[in-house]
Amino acid sequence: MKYISTRGKSPELSFCEVLLGGLAPDGGLYLPKSYPKFTKNDLDEMRIMSYQELSFSIFEKFIDDIPANDLLEIINKTYTPEVFRYNRSSQDSKDITPTLKLTDNLYLLSLSNGPTLAFKDIAMQFLGHIFEYVLAKKNKTLNILGATSGDTGPAAEYAMKGKKGINVFMLSPHGTMSPFQAAQMYSLHEDNIYNIAVKGVFDDCQDIVKAVSNDLQFKKDNNIGAVNSINWGRILAQIVYYFKGYLDVTDNSSKLVDFTVPTGNFGNICAGHIARMMGLPIRHLVVATNENDVLDEFFKTGKYQPRNSENIFQTSSPSMDISKASNFERFIFDLLDRDTSTLNGYWDLIDNGGSFQLDKKNVDLISVFGFISSSSKHENRIKLIKQFYDEYDVIIDTHTADGVKASLDHLSKDTPMLVLETALPTKFEGTVLEAIGKKPPRPEALINLEKIDQKFEIFENEASLVKNFIRAKQ
Repeated sequence: MKYISTRGKSPELSFCEVLLGGLAPDGGLYLPKSYPKFTKNDLDEMRIMSYQELSFSIFEKFIDDIPANDLLEIINKTYTPEVFRYNRSSQDSKDITPTLKLTDNLYLLSLSNGPTLAFKDIAMQFLGHIFEYVLAKKNKTLNILGATSGDTGPAAEYAMKGKKGINVFMLSPHGTMSPFQAAQMYSLHEDNIYNIAVKGVFDDCQDIVKAVSNDLQFKKDNNIGAVNSINWGRILAQIVYYFKGYLDVTDNSSKLVDFTVPTGNFGNICAGHIARMMGLPIRHLVVATNENDVLDEFFKTGKYQPRNSENIFQTSSPSMDISKASNFERFIFDLLDRDTSTLNGYWDLIDNGGSFQLDKKNVDLISVFGFISSSSKHENRIKLIKQFYDEYDVIIDTHTADGVKASLDHLSKDTPMLVLETALPTKFEGTVLEAIGKKPPRPEALINLEKIDQKFEIFENEASLVKNFIRAKQ
């Protein structure tokens, strides 16, 4: 299996090379040269598999430069009930991603059982172990540079803390995360973890990461890697739970399902797109946005017009306060039938602060790929958090509420709909308190998290400052 860049100007690489490299040298994102296909019989065989076995059956199709026994050991070390212990239906359950039925044809795929209570733990815990394995084999070190709007950062830092040969430099928008999210990151006092609060919004942080990664000499000299969803390893690990969710809510492998995904940087739903390309019988992939509805506009009109930082709303679902979704490029690459020339033209416009409009033929193709969308506002979140608490005795977080709103906009009586959970509600307890009049329960070990001393640097929005900081910590 070889991997190619969406921009078409970088050499083909193996999985381990892509894993450590992050962004391609030409500024593009890596994807498999072709997607492996799973048949109905393959899906039937998956029905008796554990989460670990299911992960291996998918990963082995994409990873051919790690021995199978070593890959299986990494998977078994990653996905344990001891690590993914929160919010399971039973403390005796070994289910990594339980499915909760809410009503006819409406399900919640629980993805927030990991150490930072967010779906990103599922991929990030895998990355922590596989990074350490690959670096040891190559006798290398890695400086991970990432940006977070609230959940990627904690998930990355908890996965990478104490790992040999790895330092983490995590950028976050100063003052925009929930108090719980900030405390999760800033209370870590590990020697290999560095938190940088940037005066700006998430898109500014992401632009710094790309600027540093595009300085190829700096990247080479300082062994820069990525854990954001630009890293193919993240997307690969997220593909698994689409298969798991599908198998949970169907009794035969001819049935179609719908998935609704709260979407900010497009990584989570990109994994669903790839699962569908691999043969998973997905009818619709519902893109759920908040007030920052650039992607909702695109999937309705074919126009992609990211906003500048002054026009990005700060909302009660802050992990989705993103205008420029980095993984969106992967989907457009497939939509354009991997036409790198057209894609480069589009992203030249985007990188210069502009927009692009698909032609009619490609607008029509959006529905062929199964994508539809909806947006949500604060009042929708409040209403649905209360409704689900009153009707089902289930407390959902604000981002999941955005997903629920979109799922109800597109729910069919004939097709199961799975809403992908974003995080446990305790991460956004202020809004939950507003909705239901009480704070959501919090795991005992995290009750006083905000009282721990917090350690972070505050930087102006300049890539050069981040580069100098990384150099100084070598």
